[in-house]
Amino acid sequence: MELTRRDLTAAGAFALAAATPIASTAAAPAEEEAVSQAVEALRKAVFDKDKAALEKLTAEQLSYGHSSAVIQNKTEMINGVMGRKAALNSLDYPDLKVIMVGNNAIARHRYVSDSELDGKANHIDIGILEVWTKEDGGWKLLARQGYKLPEKA
Repeated sequence: MELTRRDLTAAGAFALAAATPIASTAAAPAEEEAVSQAVEALRKAVFDKDKAALEKLTAEQLSYGHSSAVIQNKTEMINGVMGRKAALNSLDYPDLKVIMVGNNAIARHRYVSDSELDGKANHIDIGILEVWTKEDGGWKLLARQGYKLPEKA
């Protein structure tokens, strides 16, 4: 059987196309882990009131939505964290799930905190949807929306 240039070109294109999803699939777990680490870094920065980390982890176009329907831009969100009057005793992000979408990622988790203000304890347990984007070689929070979880029966 004689192979022509056309046969070799078609075979090469087929091999390249077949290998591309494998490479993308292989990279997905590493990128999911990188996003998970960024989510954890954001949690720690909020807890510690670390302004430099908050600046680094958030995109300039940030849209930060609270479960109370308040929406903040990057500056407002960071100022809100830095000006927090309540003593944050604990902050956890359980049930984290990350889905990759090209150079973006969707992260869902719960926001569970215990805080105290003027001797009054406050417990928060809400759902969070975040959109992360890969920018300048790192993951940055582009959008976040908090929402109330359904009442437990």
